[in-house]
Amino acid sequence: MKLWSIRDFHLDDLDQLIRVRQDSGISGIHPVYSLAEIIDACANGITVVAVADGSVIGAAACKIQDDRAWVVLLAQAKEWREQGLGSALLAGIESRLASHGIRRISALLPALETRVKALRNNDYRVEEDLHYFEKTIPIQPREIGPLSQLGGRLLPRGLWDALAGMQHEKNLIEQRLILPLAQTELAKSLGVTPPRSVVLFGPPGTGKTTFAKSVASRLAWPFIEVFPSRLAAHPEGLAGALRQVFLDIAKLEHAVVFIDEVEEIASARTGEGSSPLQGVTNELLKIIPAFREQEGRILICATNFIRSLDKAFLRHGRFDYVIPIGPPDRIARKAIWNRYIAPGFSQDINLDALVEASERFSPADIEFAARKASQQALEQVVSRSGVKSRNDDPALCTEAYVEAIKETRPTITEAVVKEFLEDIERIARV
Repeated sequence: MKLWSIRDFHLDDLDQLIRVRQDSGISGIHPVYSLAEIIDACANGITVVAVADGSVIGAAACKIQDDRAWVVLLAQAKEWREQGLGSALLAGIESRLASHGIRRISALLPALETRVKALRNNDYRVEEDLHYFEKTIPIQPREIGPLSQLGGRLLPRGLWDALAGMQHEKNLIEQRLILPLAQTELAKSLGVTPPRSVVLFGPPGTGKTTFAKSVASRLAWPFIEVFPSRLAAHPEGLAGALRQVFLDIAKLEHAVVFIDEVEEIASARTGEGSSPLQGVTNELLKIIPAFREQEGRILICATNFIRSLDKAFLRHGRFDYVIPIGPPDRIARKAIWNRYIAPGFSQDINLDALVEASERFSPADIEFAARKASQQALEQVVSRSGVKSRNDDPALCTEAYVEAIKETRPTITEAVVKEFLEDIERIARV
């Protein structure tokens, strides 16, 4: 006695098909094909369902690519397993593919998938030497236009790993920002809401922009930097331009949005009548809650002067975290010096001496001192005896770099460090 019947998929079967797919899943095994891809195959490929007592108990779906069909779904309700239903569904798919002239059928399954008996029973062979690779393209074709208009771009992979030192800050940003955004479903299952907006604050030149770009690189999301000064010429004024920019950003699936020196448009309101900048601040305060309602994006604001920000701007509900980014530590300074020392001289230079002498230097300060040492070495060599090779004169040495450090005024003064530590105590929220 036949327990089920195989027929073509009808649109009315979709809800039951989805339930059967969910019921047939195996805990801990991620399916190869997403629900969206399966629904597309139902609409544009070939799909059959198994029906018993008027209910869908199994389904098989294929998408067609040239002369090949790919099995994107083979599912059956748990209570109907081990009864030959999978083989019957495949046979139903195959008969319909044959009528369309399709002779090659392929299937991809996770390595730990146990439901392979039906495929083996229907003479599918396992290609042992094949590997399955997958990459999600972070930008859809429809997003290219809006992203280009916004001046956004995909940053090179590896920026995060290239960040040397600053391990405390890296760990904090990795755990608070990147992990929940990269593992959204896992985070939600544990009651963690992925962050939508954060503030990075600290002395000038401490790498806040670099951290923001590295987050975008790590997530493989487009990076969009909003420059308020460039929006001032908009017909509707800065507030209107800012509103339009965020409306355009809403068209993207993913985005890391960065506003540097946000104090320019979010400084404390005086209450002494309205001003153009107060209108912009008010607009930004309205934009952020709307931005936070959208998944797959994060707003990162950076400021050197967090004390100057409007109190309403920093309150809970607008920003998930207020993260301090301090001066580069010893490991970071060593990596920065190593980057700027003239090629071929690194083995001759005592990096530890440079690291020690450049305490409180920002990355920009270190770059300036390194270039100053190189320039002075060039001038000395040429002034002595004309153009010579570097091996003829040890003008570029540890002492030359140390002297350049002494002649460079650090951006981060002791007073700045003192204020920064006070701001961490009063304002930071991590």
